[in-house]
Amino acid sequence: MITQKERQAAADALLKAETERKPIVQPSRTYPNLELEDAYEIQALWAQARIAKGARIAGHKIGLTSRAMQMASKMTEPDYGVILDDALFNDGAQIRAELFIKPRLEVELAFVMGEDLEGPGTRIYDVMRATEFVVPALEIIDYRTEVPRAITDTIADNAAFGAIVVGGRIIRPMDIDIRWVGATLSKNGIIEESGVSAAIMGHPAAGIAWLVNKLHAVGGGLKKGQIVLAGSFTRPVDIVKGDVIQADYGPVGSIGVSFV
Repeated sequence: MITQKERQAAADALLKAETERKPIVQPSRTYPNLELEDAYEIQALWAQARIAKGARIAGHKIGLTSRAMQMASKMTEPDYGVILDDALFNDGAQIRAELFIKPRLEVELAFVMGEDLEGPGTRIYDVMRATEFVVPALEIIDYRTEVPRAITDTIADNAAFGAIVVGGRIIRPMDIDIRWVGATLSKNGIIEESGVSAAIMGHPAAGIAWLVNKLHAVGGGLKKGQIVLAGSFTRPVDIVKGDVIQADYGPVGSIGVSFV
């Protein structure tokens, strides 16, 4: 464990990295005793600083939902971060690439909560009951630290969250079998990735149930109107200024954005 003063210093450094678009040395290298509890506290301190500057928490994101990513990170469960309202974009947006350090894109589904949801013991059917809408989404992930990164670095860095893009067809959770939403991700007219939503822990709502129970352990939960990114079902694709992105979810619609 590290001290509260060190946690605050790490959060301040990450905030500076985000503002200046310059990655910092990994917190795990600066503070060798950094543990998961420290990392989530650093994330919370960073979020508090952003909120103090006018941002609002719009929801949450879940990462490391695939077994392959968990093994690569030496984890046995996902991680999570917060979504801020100034990092929300709509289908068709022209996004300034300079907002990020080294952005990458992932294909996901986003759940919009229709009611509050708290643990413990939350299960998939509780998530489905509490969800008002499910929409196609892209997550822009970004690193504010140098690489390679320990899992504590990723968590402290708000689980690598950069921004979210939503679009496509708005559906109710029972309209279709959301385990079998397929999508292709194209960059500049070439399909780079494809996947199906069942790759997210067997069911896109499984990660959200996990999140609700984790938030309960720290006195939190999901609120009506919040948006939750359920996790990626493709590998991340690098993006740079000038790239045009198209994510095709078939019957559930598509999302198109460009980076300028």
